[in-house]
Amino acid sequence: MKVYLVTLGCPKNEVDSAGMAWQLERAGHRLVERPQWADVLIVNTCGFIAPAREESLGVLRELAEDKRPGQHLVAAGCMAGLYADQLRGVSGVDALLDTLRWPEIVQLLQRLEGKPPAGPGQRILSSSEAAREGIGLSAAWGGSAYLKIADGCDARCAFCTIPRIKGPYRSVPQENLLAEARVLVEAGVREIILIAQDTTAYGRDWGLRDGLAELLEALLRHVPELPWLRLMYTYPGRITPRLVEVLASHPQICPYLDIPLQHAHPDTLRRMGRPADPKALRGLLRRLRRAIPDLVLRTTLIVGYPGETEQEFAALRDLVLEQAFERLGIFPYYREAGTPAAELPEQVPAEVALARRDELMQLQQQIVQRWGERQVGRTVEVLVEGVSEEGITVGRSHWDAPEVDGLVLAQGQAEIGSLVPVRIDAASVYDLWGTVVEE
Repeated sequence: MKVYLVTLGCPKNEVDSAGMAWQLERAGHRLVERPQWADVLIVNTCGFIAPAREESLGVLRELAEDKRPGQHLVAAGCMAGLYADQLRGVSGVDALLDTLRWPEIVQLLQRLEGKPPAGPGQRILSSSEAAREGIGLSAAWGGSAYLKIADGCDARCAFCTIPRIKGPYRSVPQENLLAEARVLVEAGVREIILIAQDTTAYGRDWGLRDGLAELLEALLRHVPELPWLRLMYTYPGRITPRLVEVLASHPQICPYLDIPLQHAHPDTLRRMGRPADPKALRGLLRRLRRAIPDLVLRTTLIVGYPGETEQEFAALRDLVLEQAFERLGIFPYYREAGTPAAELPEQVPAEVALARRDELMQLQQQIVQRWGERQVGRTVEVLVEGVSEEGITVGRSHWDAPEVDGLVLAQGQAEIGSLVPVRIDAASVYDLWGTVVEE
């Protein structure tokens, strides 16, 4: 069968889609680039917050409207579990496959074809079994790859549905990750990005305290030729002294750390179920900046959380000004049914939350503009992701993660997937501009 696969949401969904694609192709199915060419349409949905669900439902409705007779539409991923009733309300959806059951995609297509169920030689894997066998661990493009080191979440943030969608935290065995990293590097990948709901929890389900630090060192021993190793989704309360030491002592680890903080006021953080000691948080950020020269910090913040007063928002604004985060995402709170936060009193009006977001983003644009201007005159290594017909090379520095951060745009030609030196000549709000340096 010919299959059209759409992926929505976070990089973890990208990895699950890569796992589905691998199983489908191994079973003799063929992926196609346009829905009209396909026998089966698969949408890997995102169910994290209401706008993500609306996007998923919109894509499904659009595909359903254009379905031809005999085509099948599958809603897979996060929404197919917790929000299955919403998907069943979309006319034209033929089957659901939740995020914990994506390894069953081949068997699902057999049922849609009207074939008999899988026999003894076609064992259906669970998602944890798939990970142990190295299926669905990574998604690669150009010179970069996401490597998923765990799935699920044990945190109990009051605003979040992920534990209900993904289940408990499950670390991938280290030997599988090392083997996958070797495959990626031998295929030409120059950057591996470690992802999970919380990468700093790696190995804690096995009783390890510094499992992530041990994994980082093992990866760099196993693939020492890897130029860039990037770390995403770290939880502030689990960044240990050993982890800071490892981050600081290996030049292949990008001087970039993604630490979603969510807020700065202790009362708001307590209502969120997050670490609620701003003094300890500031101490951690100081230690990181002292230990890692040129460090770029990315964080995400939530405004308009239930009960957020003007005083609490002022504490958040003060944190943004004080820390001058080089990378920052700000999101208005969305009331998610079934979460403790949805039942909190004093829900903040949406227009107030949006105004607070806009105020912080205006401050952040000034901060990141000043940071970019300080880079002018430096020569930085850039991972090339595209080259235009006009001779503009487009890529990312080690300070920028894909899809969420800015770009480096440089005059001069370079090969996609290569690492090239670029002299920075100018800075806009989010991007750097420069010239490829001839070696």
